[in-house]
Amino acid sequence: MNMFQTIDIRETLLLLPALIAAFTVHELSHGVAAYLLGDKTAKNDGRLTLNPIRHIDPVGLICILLFSFGWAKPVMVDARNLRNPQRDMALIALAGPVSNFILGFITFMIVVPIVIGGFNIPGLLINVMTRFGAINVLLGVFNLLPVPPLDGSKVIGGILPEDLYHRYMDLGRFGMPILLIAMVFGLTSTVIRPIIDGIISAFIMAAFSVFG
Repeated sequence: MNMFQTIDIRETLLLLPALIAAFTVHELSHGVAAYLLGDKTAKNDGRLTLNPIRHIDPVGLICILLFSFGWAKPVMVDARNLRNPQRDMALIALAGPVSNFILGFITFMIVVPIVIGGFNIPGLLINVMTRFGAINVLLGVFNLLPVPPLDGSKVIGGILPEDLYHRYMDLGRFGMPILLIAMVFGLTSTVIRPIIDGIISAFIMAAFSVFG
């Protein structure tokens, strides 16, 4: 999987609604987790909504459509409002990827019985649903990479001793250049592709065990 491989217009049209929905749920989940843990910044910013306009960054969306790398509007969190900032920031970060895994699982639990049941559903719809499930798994796995500023760095930070935590977070200024270099040379794909394939296979097998 080349993270910078361009896609044609038909591919773009198929991916667009799936990407918007996946990003929206991901960012909303960060906001909800922060709110439940005591920080109302996301609520005050109008981020506790399924309205994609509040979450989608147009430039980030265009970049992911063209280059398979992009971003949404980050949910702001004021750690001063959290009871245990280090732990709670890890939980808030984890909420986004977990929401994507849940969406991916639900999607494959819907797609598999439709396919094996031979229902008269347009192939294009099945294709879009399958892509939606796969995109959610990809987004969840990618964001769990332990590279600042991705969610995985905050999750790892939540279990580090306090002195190491601050030093690790200080690496954030180097995280994006390192991530971009890794993506250009295909290192991220090498790491996450087997994980993505494994999770999708597990979801499909779970659906077959229930409906097969």
